[in-house]
Amino acid sequence: MSARRPAGESAGAMFEDLDVAAAEYAERRSAATPAQMDSLREDLIRRCLPFAGRLARRYRGRGECLEDLEQVARLGLVKAIDRYDPERGSFTAYAVITISGELKRHFRDRTWGVHVPRRVQDLSLEVGHASMVLTSALARTPTTAELAERLGVSEAAVRDAVESAAGYSPASLNAPVSGDGVAEFGDLIGDLDGDLESVTDKLTVMELLLRVPARERRMLAMRFYGNRTQAEIASELGISQMHVSRLLSRALSWLREAMLSDTPPRWDGGEGRAAPHGMQVTVDRDGATLVVRVRGEVDRDNAERLRTALRHATGSGTSAVVVDFAGVPLIDAAGVSVLVEAVQAAGAATVDICVSGAQQYVARTLAVSGLENVLRRASDRV
Repeated sequence: MSARRPAGESAGAMFEDLDVAAAEYAERRSAATPAQMDSLREDLIRRCLPFAGRLARRYRGRGECLEDLEQVARLGLVKAIDRYDPERGSFTAYAVITISGELKRHFRDRTWGVHVPRRVQDLSLEVGHASMVLTSALARTPTTAELAERLGVSEAAVRDAVESAAGYSPASLNAPVSGDGVAEFGDLIGDLDGDLESVTDKLTVMELLLRVPARERRMLAMRFYGNRTQAEIASELGISQMHVSRLLSRALSWLREAMLSDTPPRWDGGEGRAAPHGMQVTVDRDGATLVVRVRGEVDRDNAERLRTALRHATGSGTSAVVVDFAGVPLIDAAGVSVLVEAVQAAGAATVDICVSGAQQYVARTLAVSGLENVLRRASDRV
């Protein structure tokens, strides 16, 4: 190793010292053992560290921490030492190219805020350098055509490079637009209009609502347009809150299915919707048994019709009455009250009465209303 360079010695002399040291390292490593080779390599790296630091400082002020640049330069130095071949020329010239390449690669691959193709990154740097040169020569900002002519590329490529340069350090959407700090850049970006996107759905729902029966349509309007509670709706319509809940649930389920299908499904609100009050009652005789068949919902509006039919059935002198509820999807408190009266009247007249075919919801409603024995006897008959 050569002696330490005096303080006043020129940079050229320092480069000559590094060239001499690198040549000695290359000569001695050919005959050195692995341990001796590692020691020689570390000595040369340590001696060249100031040289790498000087190259790193050329790139400071470009938005990167100096310590990071020094680390990149040292990595380039190690690569230069490991790949150096004295027969190809000066070590310092080779090291300058290798270290500068590592630094430029670092800026190209690590410092861009947005991913940009490498060819566009390189062209962006060339456009920036050419712009400075032409601005100095022309005493004005060069045009896109002038930049393209100097670089030998198309004008479209120059425009792409200029636009991509903004991706090197993109501005935050939360950055204030002005000094007051109230408005942000993100506020200036347009967004999808949710109301516009829902226009088609609103028109479809409007058409489907016309297919819903008047009572359900009125309940939907009171619930979702009038913001009425189920209890308020039940009070105004004279039915139970549970009945309101079931009707709303059924209507919404039908609307949801109709929205998702090309052809609206059939409204299964119970047979006989076209009949008065939406319910049909027929009485047939099966031997000594009278069968009262009920179709449709039983509520306050039509409960009196069911009361009249059951009163005639239990007072006709027959020994058994079967109330067929297979076609009844819903029953409210008024309908339950009619059945309770019919059971009491049948007991006084020693008439066997039962309810058959009750759907799950109706059967549960009758059971909690004290008519479980009537349902049980119906199941025994089956």
